[in-house]
This record gives sequence, C-alpha cells and structure tokens, in this order.
Amino acid sequence: MSRRERENMIHYLTMVQGMTERHLMMMTDEDIEHLYTRTYSMYERLEA
Repeated sequence: MSRRERENMIHYLTMVQGMTERHLMMMTDEDIEHLYTRTYSMYERLEA
C-alpha cells in the first residue's frame, strides 16, 4: 500500500468511524486495510 492510500484510508476511518488518527497510525497496513474494507462494505450495503 502506498503512503497516500494509507493516508486516505485513515482519513476515511476517522470521519466515518470516529476513530482517532493517533490510534490508526499505530496499526499495520493490513489492519488499516481490513478496517477500511469492512467499513466501506457496510456503508455500501446501507446505501443500496
């Protein structure tokens, strides 16, 4: 994952999930990607 992708995912999670950026910065790329995918999928289903 590129640095920009990680920053975008962290920004999305802080806005949607209310998580702190500090907490997310301590996670691995895999953890961030998992949270992002799970959150995005949930909101995608709600809009359908």
